[in-house]
Amino acid sequence: MIQKNLKGSARYAVIFTSQRAPNDPKGYSETAARMIELVGRQPGCLGFDSARDGAGFGITVSYWDSLEAIKTWRAQPEHQQAQAGGQNSWYAHYDVHISKIERSYSFPKP
Repeated sequence: MIQKNLKGSARYAVIFTSQRAPNDPKGYSETAARMIELVGRQPGCLGFDSARDGAGFGITVSYWDSLEAIKTWRAQPEHQQAQAGGQNSWYAHYDVHISKIERSYSFPKP
């Protein structure tokens, strides 16, 4: 996870749920690590949360300052290559949802 600042004007969440393919095609781990590196430097990205269970179901929520920033990330060339790898090899299925964050709060334990 990278740090998130969701206070201020309009913020958006991209919710990516996926089920990994039953086999473990080469390149997934390296590509996932590269996407984490890239998204952290992507203009407009405010942070993300990600988890995957032992059966291969995962959810990643990335947070953005604008719909334009989300569109730019989707079109980023290395991200497009990763999308193709996901469709062709790594995922049995996935869903992407984009939503506007109306309110956000947290509980930071001291």
